[in-house]
Order: sequence, then C-alpha cells, then structure tokens
Amino acid sequence: MDFIRNLLGLENESTKPEKPNLEVATAALFLEMATVDDEFDETERARIVKHLTHLHGVSEKKARSIIDVAQKERDGAVDIWSFTSVINTHYDETEKVHMMEMVWEVVFADGQLDAHEDYLVRKIAKLLRLNHRQMIEAKMRVKKKLE
Repeated sequence: MDFIRNLLGLENESTKPEKPNLEVATAALFLEMATVDDEFDETERARIVKHLTHLHGVSEKKARSIIDVAQKERDGAVDIWSFTSVINTHYDETEKVHMMEMVWEVVFADGQLDAHEDYLVRKIAKLLRLNHRQMIEAKMRVKKKLE
C-alpha cells in the first residue's frame, strides 16, 4: 500500500510531516513578528526568550534551543497557519489573549510599530480567533505596561 501511495505522491502516516509542538509554534510566531520588519536584534531575541521561559517553564538555554528549532520550522513553512493551529488546539481564549499581549511586547521591543508589523499582528489575531477588540485591548495593556 505504501508503494502505491508513494507512486501516486500521497503521504502515508510514516512520511507525513509532524505538526510543530506548542513550544516551537509559539516561538515561531514570536520570531515571525520579530523579523517581519527585516530587523532582528538581541533585544527582540531576549524578549522572545523571556516569553518562552514564562509560557513553557523552560530554562533560558532551552528557550534558545527552541528558537533555533522554530527558525528551521519557519524556514520550511509556507505560512503561519500551521503554528497558529497548534496554539488554537492547546490554548483557550484567555491564554490566546495573553499570548497576544506577548506578541505586542515583541512588536514594541524595538520601540516602534511599522506597517508590516501592524499587518502581521492583525493576521495573527485573526488566525488565533481573537476579535479586533481583544487585539486592541491587549495592545493597550502592553503600551501602558511599557510606559
């Protein structure tokens, strides 16, 4: 049966790519946000490490390793849906709103919001099934915290 699937170009269970795990999926979204403006500095990396240690209870060393894996996953991904779908599977609405706050913190790590970041943050919110109000309220909480 596998021979026929291979011949027809169909995937079987053993060749089907695995979904990224939750740690990698969250790191990939943070990386996507941090690099959308074509600038990724140590401040943004440190913010992502902080969020990963907080969210997943891992060490800084493990968080940096997760970032490396997430970068490879991002390089092979066609879009960010594969990452947001993992998050939607594991997180409830409250957790996704909290994650949206972390996304905003990554956005503001360099002190500015450019058009590409604005577009991507809206896309992420939509893919996480959050409404506009939830996204904006998360943004306002982060801005207030950073003042």
